[in-house]
Amino acid sequence: MNRRNWLVLAATALIAVGAVPALAQDTVKIGVTLGLTGPLQIIGTEALAGMRLYMAEHGDTVAGKKIELIVRDDGAVAENAKRIAQELIVRDKVNILAGFTVTPTALAVAPLATEAKIPMVVVNAGTSIITERSPYIVRTSFTLPQSSAVIAEWALKNGIKKVVSVVSDYGPGIDAETSFKEAFTKGGGEVIEAVRAPLASPDFAPFLQRARDANPQAVFVFVPSGQAATFVKQFIERGIEKSGIKLIGPGDVTDDAQLNGMGDQIIGTVTAHLYSTYHPSAMNKKFVAAFEKANPGLRPNFTAVSGYDGMHLIYEALKKTGGDTNSDKLIAAMKGMAWESPRGPISIDPETRDIIQNIYIRRVEKKDGELYNVEFDTFEAVKDPVKAKKKGS
Repeated sequence: MNRRNWLVLAATALIAVGAVPALAQDTVKIGVTLGLTGPLQIIGTEALAGMRLYMAEHGDTVAGKKIELIVRDDGAVAENAKRIAQELIVRDKVNILAGFTVTPTALAVAPLATEAKIPMVVVNAGTSIITERSPYIVRTSFTLPQSSAVIAEWALKNGIKKVVSVVSDYGPGIDAETSFKEAFTKGGGEVIEAVRAPLASPDFAPFLQRARDANPQAVFVFVPSGQAATFVKQFIERGIEKSGIKLIGPGDVTDDAQLNGMGDQIIGTVTAHLYSTYHPSAMNKKFVAAFEKANPGLRPNFTAVSGYDGMHLIYEALKKTGGDTNSDKLIAAMKGMAWESPRGPISIDPETRDIIQNIYIRRVEKKDGELYNVEFDTFEAVKDPVKAKKKGS
């Protein structure tokens, strides 16, 4: 046997026993954990569809590395997400974690990301504190205070002075309640009652009756988008909109993916949010057309665009590092990154690793026989107000 043949055989044997992980070096594994079943499945389904659309449009190779998504369903349950993340890190040896439908799942996995030094890209969960729980977390979705403070400002400018707040009783709901109340009362408004509904299997009817009995000018609401249709149905059933009480809040309650099923009674509802299917940019029109072609019967919502942007962030970071998956290098590459998204201009705050983005005031209108959130005002380059306040103090 000549020397060349001997070297080939030796190299083959070494690869077979794992001594030369050549294939692993050529692949970037992204472990995705999302709630793809259960009551909040629309969030996970949309986010994953957005991630896959980005890959379909931009290919599955970046900086000479093959991109592999390893997708797991955590049912939007914290314990499941933690177990799945451990398996993805230890067994599948992923280079990046992504997804996180709700705050409890993101918080459960944050310590694992820190310990394993693995970047964790959050494409939905919206409690302000999330990025503070690990130096390896970057978020492409939103924080609830971003939109809650903006809708408070809009309400005050439009003569709304007395409000009842109804929120889901967990991190994002408390964030929404707190930031809305702070901005609203600072401007002279009054929250006459603050109601918190259970996150699991909620029946909003008794809470809505309390809100109606208080006779406010508006009900400020935050519920996760998977529960939006149920909330609106019960809001309408109790005749609250007919009594002249307005419905306002972050855009989850008029989720684009569920809006057409809510009925014409929802027309006129005003919300503040990061994205609308009806956003008028050319990039968004292209995005919506491609998304609906790839996902028949599904309209893209804010979680879809957050998933899409999450993949953009990962791809561009890998380009900056030349395909190097060193965690500290990837995080450094992500900090300060700015780009044009289907939602508008966005960037990653280099200090907080949170997203900076436009927040739009939208009104539900009927266009060509369908219901849409039509934007009519813009608050530009909004940072998370909770972190901004901490920095100021």
